[in-house]
Amino acid sequence: MMDWNNLFSVKRLEEKYTDSANQTRTTFEVDFDRVVFSSAFRRLQDKTQVIPLPESDFVHTRLTHSLETSCVGRSLAKEIGKTIIDRNGLKSVTVEDFGSVVATACLAHDIGNPPFGHSGESAISNYFRKGPGMKFEKNIPAEKWSDLINFEGNANGFRILTNRHNILKGNIRLTYSTLAAFTKYPCASFKEGKQHQKRIHKKYGYFCAEKDSFEEIFSELEIAKNKDGIYSRHPLAYIIEAADDICYRIIDFEDGIRIGLIPFEQGRDILRSMLSSAYFKQSKFNNIKDVKEQIGYLRSKVITSLVEEVSGIFLDNEDNILKGDFDKALLDEIDGKRMNTLKEIELLSIRNIYNSKEVVMIEVSGFNVVEKLMDLFIGAVNSYSELGDKIHKEDVLSDKLIEILPKQYLGNDGYPEKDLYLRILQICEFIAGMTDSYAISLFRKLT
Repeated sequence: MMDWNNLFSVKRLEEKYTDSANQTRTTFEVDFDRVVFSSAFRRLQDKTQVIPLPESDFVHTRLTHSLETSCVGRSLAKEIGKTIIDRNGLKSVTVEDFGSVVATACLAHDIGNPPFGHSGESAISNYFRKGPGMKFEKNIPAEKWSDLINFEGNANGFRILTNRHNILKGNIRLTYSTLAAFTKYPCASFKEGKQHQKRIHKKYGYFCAEKDSFEEIFSELEIAKNKDGIYSRHPLAYIIEAADDICYRIIDFEDGIRIGLIPFEQGRDILRSMLSSAYFKQSKFNNIKDVKEQIGYLRSKVITSLVEEVSGIFLDNEDNILKGDFDKALLDEIDGKRMNTLKEIELLSIRNIYNSKEVVMIEVSGFNVVEKLMDLFIGAVNSYSELGDKIHKEDVLSDKLIEILPKQYLGNDGYPEKDLYLRILQICEFIAGMTDSYAISLFRKLT
């Protein structure tokens, strides 16, 4: 059974000093600041969340979604943390520690996602499954090949936050607790037998390249393993998942209403049906004249009510969570009537928003952009490696492409990695790190 006292650690990978730079910030608050000021986080401002409509003045990007998720996650964590501290008599952990760890992990939860939404992940995977990258399978071990054919934004995020072996990267180096909370899926991509049947192992959280870092972190925090030797989640990961679920279900739905993909009256009535009289004040609602702001009011109250209910669900299941036996999403455990309404919201969003013509068109376009860029840059670094320390003077294209490639996506000696898997994985990370606009611009310039 996991112990809260062990689950909060200020240690960092390969960093000697763990104290914050000054007395005004805790170590976990330093984590938050490090994410905010990272280039990987800043690039989220130009990555599609769901609706790729730049002409709209109210559509979320990955960055605004991450900020909102962070706010919701912090509220959840502090609400839960107050009771956890009292219930367990914790002396060395504060409510602010709960809030800071969860807020930071929420802030970073999409940091590894490729451009163009989930189609970016699919495009990278498809390049190796059915595209030109199929030819590399015979030269890459199965457990590493699985990383490539099932490219996962969560694992890429863990790589960005922990890439300890590449001195050119200047990685963000968060604390063990924040990194573990960030890892919603604490397993590798390669699946054998029944060991990944749990819901929390439906995806994966780290590439083979980061296996040592993952195991060091989870072992240090004494996080439980199941009978098959697979790690359980850090308990705070359930809160990060819940905050993300609340935001994308409710706020994506709000976006859909505001831009007309969901009929206003229908959307309004659905959100209103989720609120009891304790949260909804008809007189205040009637005083809001702008119909879009009415939707904003309802969204705010729905999120507040869900935060309160989800907090109670976590606390009711604390023992099972600490034992590693809780294999559900917190949001899926809310009361039956509201759960049915959430499912209605989800189905309506899938039909009217996620499968709308505008969204599908950008996903198809992004798919082609990502696959072509993958082929160009993987071809370049492989050409370099195959020809030794210098590119053959006749291979002008590879030479120029490597000049474009930022040095942190090469080896520490400034040349492409000698290992094929690592060489390719660095290109995957490079492509995944692009913004939507940069990927399109580079594609147009190079093709």
